[in-house]
Amino acid sequence: MLENWVVMPTCLPLVRRRCHACGGGHFRAGGKFRVNAHHKLLDVWLLVLCTACGDTAKLTVMERANVRSIRPELLARLHANDVVLAAELLQDPVVQRRNRIALDWSGAWRLDTGGGPEHLHREVIDIAVRFTARIPVRPVRLIAEGCALRRAEVESLITEGSLVSTARLNARVSDDFTFTLKR
Repeated sequence: MLENWVVMPTCLPLVRRRCHACGGGHFRAGGKFRVNAHHKLLDVWLLVLCTACGDTAKLTVMERANVRSIRPELLARLHANDVVLAAELLQDPVVQRRNRIALDWSGAWRLDTGGGPEHLHREVIDIAVRFTARIPVRPVRLIAEGCALRRAEVESLITEGSLVSTARLNARVSDDFTFTLKR
């Protein structure tokens, strides 16, 4: 029987970027946008606050976009400071590349195993791990947390061949994967 685990965000991740005011390295996104109009052109920024000094920085979302090219529902979400939209834009590779930022997901996600430890006592366990956001996590860490094992125990199960997967278990992944644990 296939078990389903879900990796989901609990809050917005921190933004890794150097602060120009204090030199700090992390910013917190609160979901606030700034929309600035220049006749029929719009600039849109996501505002982030330095965790060290509180200085505000702007992450460019759109530059000189024609008003007619922006969907009205997107414009309404920007004006409403939609936190879900902020989360989507932070994870957008184009926005990350344009602003030269990276995301720090430490403490901003959780693993939902869908129940108690009763599945851990079976001889063979097939588990599908699904990500609701692009959260880079090492599968070894997820398996250790979900099966209540130490990481060293998970590593030894991999070397023994008792833990197999098509995904690389020692590298960071943010895409869905499956694995089989044989005891």
